[in-house]
Formats: sequence, structure tokens, C-alpha cells
Amino acid sequence: MSAILFGSVSTLADTSELQRRAFNEAFKAHGLDWNWSRDDYIAMLGSNGGAQRIADYAQSVGADVDSAAIHATKSEIFQDLLGNSALEARPGVLETVQEAKRSERKLGFVTTTSQGNIDAILAALQPHISAKMFDLIVNRDSVSKPKPDAAAYAFALEQLGEAPGTVVAIEDNVGGVAAASAAGVACIAFPNENTAGGDFSAAAETVESLDASRVLGLTTA
Repeated sequence: MSAILFGSVSTLADTSELQRRAFNEAFKAHGLDWNWSRDDYIAMLGSNGGAQRIADYAQSVGADVDSAAIHATKSEIFQDLLGNSALEARPGVLETVQEAKRSERKLGFVTTTSQGNIDAILAALQPHISAKMFDLIVNRDSVSKPKPDAAAYAFALEQLGEAPGTVVAIEDNVGGVAAASAAGVACIAFPNENTAGGDFSAAAETVESLDASRVLGLTTA
């Protein structure tokens, strides 16, 4: 056996602009006049963790806010947006999932986001992609350290009973690629519309769409 590990919500469907919209609506809900432009948001995407982005931004503008509460509101808004948007899987994702199942590769969804976000994206992509297709789903409560730490991938390898050299990860951001690389897992960078300008030199390759045969070729059956 071997495995293909999708590393974030936006490796399945490009939700980056919905994320930014959710942040801005959360700021408004908390009485803040903040509005992150696309350029602002892109500049923040070198790191993982929305609550930390809020905290860092608050510090930069000299504001005292409850970043955890704002982020909780953002997550609620984001999940609602996912449920009310006509989302489609990114190019090649459905074919990769189907070919993985046909060829008896394991499938993992290895994130450090909330289970609520995971449930919302998978519900939005049904019936084409659903939770039951994955052999393992990792959320932020599964490990003690978020990406770019290797913990999520180390946990996934242990749970799936796979060695690093038998799997391939698919990540849409620099922190995710760093996490996979730190765990010894080959990674395909699949940038979303807001991370495309990042430094993905640590990835095995960078693509705009997934080629199922190529992805499977990077695993060891």
C-alpha cells in the first residue's frame, strides 16, 4: 500500500478568497474597522493559523483584541459561506481521488484546521468527495503543534502504517510544504489563487492542476 495526503481545505477546492471574506466579516461583527485587501492577505499567508494572523495584525496596529474570539466568529462565517457557495473541486482533484481508490492507495486529509472547517468543505463537495473516501482525517486537535511543524504528517504516517517514502503530500501553502518536507514526505505544491507567489522550492514540483497518474507515480504501491 501507499498513500496520497491532501494537506488543506484549499487543496480540494480553492477557498482562499472565501477565507479572506470571512475574516473581514468577522472584523465587522466585532466592531473593528479592519479590512484586509487581497494584497494584505497574500502577505500574511507565509504562516499557518488564522488566530495568529489576527493577533499579529492587532499588534502591528496597536490594537488590543480577543484574537481567539474573532477567529471563532471567522470560522462560523467561513463554514456558512462554504455551505452557501457553489464550490467545485480543483482541477484534477476528483480524478486523483478516484484513481487512488481504484488503485487501492490510501487517502488522507492531513490538516491542522478545525473539524468544523473539514466537515463544511466535505459537505460542500458531496457527493463527489466525502469523508468516507478518506482512510484518515487529521484536524488541529489530533496533534499538539500546527504546521509548519511536522507533527501532523508524523501522526498520519503512524496512523496509516506508512513510511515517508511511500506517500506523497499535496499542499497549497509554503507552511504546509515545510511540514511535509520536515516529515520526509515528498510534496506536490498546488498553490491556490492567493499563495501562487510563494517560494515552493522545497516541493518536489509545483503544479496548477493535478495529474492523477503523476501523483500516483510519486507513491510506492
